[in-house]
Amino acid sequence: MTYQGLLHKYGHLLDLPPHTQTVSLLEGNTPLIQADSLSRQLGGGFELFIKYEGLNPTGSFKDRGMTAAVSEAHGRGATTVICASTGNTAASAAAYAARAGLKSIVLIPQGKVAAGKLAGALAYGAQVIQIDGSFDDALTMVVQITNKHPICLVNSLNPYRIEGQKTSAFEICDRLGSAPDWLCLPVGNAGNITAYWAGFKQYNEVKSTGLPQVLGVQAAGSAPLVLGHPVEKPETVATAIRIGKPARGEQALQAAEESHGRIIAATDEQILHMQKTLATLEGIWVEPASAAGLAGLAIEIGNGTLNPKGKRIVAICTGHGMKDPDIITKDMQKPLIVPPKLEALEEVILG
Repeated sequence: MTYQGLLHKYGHLLDLPPHTQTVSLLEGNTPLIQADSLSRQLGGGFELFIKYEGLNPTGSFKDRGMTAAVSEAHGRGATTVICASTGNTAASAAAYAARAGLKSIVLIPQGKVAAGKLAGALAYGAQVIQIDGSFDDALTMVVQITNKHPICLVNSLNPYRIEGQKTSAFEICDRLGSAPDWLCLPVGNAGNITAYWAGFKQYNEVKSTGLPQVLGVQAAGSAPLVLGHPVEKPETVATAIRIGKPARGEQALQAAEESHGRIIAATDEQILHMQKTLATLEGIWVEPASAAGLAGLAIEIGNGTLNPKGKRIVAICTGHGMKDPDIITKDMQKPLIVPPKLEALEEVILG
């Protein structure tokens, strides 16, 4: 049977209104890749899987929620969608709006969005507006304008975003036959951790798949849920989770508590080290924020606060490495230049 997108496959499980008119780029159906080499490096004795969300159409998990949000907006006759973004939401909203023939407007914090993400929003035809402020300032502004004008908000405050994002939990259970013992994932605006927990709970009610413990991971310079208060000027190389006041922070904390899990912080150094380790050991290149969940897992195992032995663990990698290539290229050594002669190549390779 030909795959036709998330709403076709899982729409009967999603709380979407009858007027919803499907707008799809064949999102979802992303691979769950077994990571044996990384498991061994972290001590071994457990199964580790990477849910590689960077293989969605616009390169991030945001497409799952956006197909639902834009399908609902399109079905009720909306003509314009708007979002605040650190990059991935912008590209996804712009792509799905283009697919539906809608106008898209994106507010981004000035100088705080990776070039690969900004390029995506522009390529898909969005009106991109930079603000002299943070993501949280941008989110406040888009909420205000959608309360005043007939423009559809497609940030994760939109409940249909969460409905769409639940589908990754469904896919994991379908692939493994049950929920994993632990789920590790990055936490920024906290919509994704909220959606995963809702998805696992729903699937458990329908199919008795069990529930995972959830390990949410924030960047240390942007960790309001760990600190217990908003961060006025969040800073981290993991731009996708550079958010100081998560819109769904309370729900994220609830997900961690209900699952008997927790939310912790990883430093930029730990996140970048895991990004490189995942690429060189497993051939999976993700943007920095995507490595946060795995960095947190390594911290917990190293501290002895998580015993992985005999467990099945799934880590969510939310975005492709091409979203933020500058992180890799800015510090790399320039490639060697050799003359076009076999002897010169042999000298470099063989010594």
